[in-house]
Amino acid sequence: QVQLVESGGGLVQPGGSLRLSCAASGGIFSRKAMAWYRQAPGKQREWVATITTTGITNYADSVKGRFTISRDNAKNTGYLQMNSLKPEDTAVYYCNTRPPLYSWGQGTQVTVSS
Repeated sequence: QVQLVESGGGLVQPGGSLRLSCAASGGIFSRKAMAWYRQAPGKQREWVATITTTGITNYADSVKGRFTISRDNAKNTGYLQMNSLKPEDTAVYYCNTRPPLYSWGQGTQVTVSS
């Protein structure tokens, strides 16, 4: 059974940065596109960014130019570098494949507030 474990969230001031990590069992990220998603309080979960097995990236308009998705296939780990954070980025962040094929992990909370 594939397990997804997100980490790296926290409380940060507007304009700050965080780097999220996603550890996946089963070597899935070497075989499938990997993505980050987020769910803000009271809202539906939304897609944030994708990276394909060949390294092609795609971003939601709301994070384009501020977030960078990357992956390390040898470590079965994905990353999301988040810069210039805004209060509206506050959410629980999740990783999964694109489209999501596996059970969701517990996510990691990102709170952007002064």
